[in-house]
Amino acid sequence: MRRLLTGVMAAALASGAQAQEGERSDAPPLLPYKVILVGDSTMAPHSGWGGAFCAQHVKSSVACLNTGRGGRSTRSYRQEGGWDIILAEAGVPGYRETYVLIQFGHNDQSTKPERRTDETTEFPANLRRFVEEVRAKGAIPVLVTPLTRREFKDGKLKNSLASWSDQVRGVAKALDVPLVDLNALSAAQVQEMGAEMATKLAQEAPTAEELAAARAGTTLPARPAPPAPPPIEGDGARGQVTRKFDYTHVGDIGAEVTARLVTQGLARVAPGLRSQLVR
Repeated sequence: MRRLLTGVMAAALASGAQAQEGERSDAPPLLPYKVILVGDSTMAPHSGWGGAFCAQHVKSSVACLNTGRGGRSTRSYRQEGGWDIILAEAGVPGYRETYVLIQFGHNDQSTKPERRTDETTEFPANLRRFVEEVRAKGAIPVLVTPLTRREFKDGKLKNSLASWSDQVRGVAKALDVPLVDLNALSAAQVQEMGAEMATKLAQEAPTAEELAAARAGTTLPARPAPPAPPPIEGDGARGQVTRKFDYTHVGDIGAEVTARLVTQGLARVAPGLRSQLVR
């Protein structure tokens, strides 16, 4: 009887293996989406919202590339060659749709000569050119107004990027470009939070003096960035990130809070991407 059962089981296993082999089929073609983030430090890894967006708010069927870089403006991003890389990425075939989110403004208003642009002429012209070149690659541009700074006076947010955001809105309207109005969304959120609670969005905790000022409703001027740490020796990873308290950049909490705003704003203006975005 044991020999008979063993023989029956062996035959069944062999038959099952043959059936499984016969049922095999090829996987369907992969048609992923691609999202490219282009901007400054308020989008960049470790200081902006882009890392949280790519890590938490898109599905695995989305290739999410964060190319935000600190200190860049619409002028310097192109002049240093970064924009050429974006256009090459935007033209890579094989994606169902490629979206390019463009957010600048903070460094366009800088006094540094390699960054600054004229608010009413050069800045919108640079944005227009970005949009036109992305479209020429067959990708979908999305303009994003700049993340608000969290500076307060007498309990009221000082939105120093409001007029620059108006320029972004104007280009979006004129060229019929999807717009994520992050400046309006973040300004409303930060105003509701108040100066004291908004300090929790920063990279580092405020000093007692900075927290007291925020509690009273008027923030202190931002501290200078701390000096760079000494180089790391050895054969391990050597990259370092200098974190600081200020009213512009965001830490882990601020990045997630802002990424959620971007995700909801993007879902409203890019319906083709809604199924790929995660709350």
